[in-house]
Amino acid sequence: MKELKYKRILLKLSGEAFSASKLGIDFEQALEIAEEIADIAKSGVQISVVVGGGNLFRGYYGTREGMDQVTGDYIGMIGTVMNALALQSALETYGVETRIMSALEISKVAEPYIRRRAVRHMEKGRIVICAAGSGNPFFTTDTAGVLRAAELSCEVMLKASTIDGVYDSDPKTNPNAKKIDKLSYDEVVAKELRALDLTATTLAKERNLPIIVFDFHQKGSLKGIVAGQVCGTIIGS
Repeated sequence: MKELKYKRILLKLSGEAFSASKLGIDFEQALEIAEEIADIAKSGVQISVVVGGGNLFRGYYGTREGMDQVTGDYIGMIGTVMNALALQSALETYGVETRIMSALEISKVAEPYIRRRAVRHMEKGRIVICAAGSGNPFFTTDTAGVLRAAELSCEVMLKASTIDGVYDSDPKTNPNAKKIDKLSYDEVVAKELRALDLTATTLAKERNLPIIVFDFHQKGSLKGIVAGQVCGTIIGS
């Protein structure tokens, strides 16, 4: 790869990235994700990944049935650990060293998340997979992604999506929806766009952290972004 625009990134993967059926883990899909990540890792990009767990459980599923939200959120966090293990296994088939670091203590399969240790892993060329969100209920994994990106001094957060950016309405239901190439943090809030939740957007604005929303399933998109190609929608100041 030629000159890199970004040398340290945080990649935010939704739980749906691990399963086309949106239920369970599709390991073939995890391998496709891993191939793209391994490609840029071998070029020298330092990478941390925050994984969601929506393919396994979402806290609000439980609350609709009367479950306490805190309990539901913790179940969702545990789901992200499962996805992290699948991604770790997939990445290691491509010869990439990884470390899972969990915000919840689960020492049999993951290290505790410690910022300085995570940075050191990245400096040594290991991919750090951050699991269990922020470790706190009521916060999304998008917010956890922005938090970890800020803590680890990442230059950008790349949010993987199933569509090629942010649109003014849902392109899956509105054929006339228009893609937006660039947005400010304030526009995301004012237009009530679903690119990020309010807490994640506010934190990103405070830290002046750029976010790029892109279609991860478009082959080579991740490699193009770190090389400086315009891809997806940029959210920034």
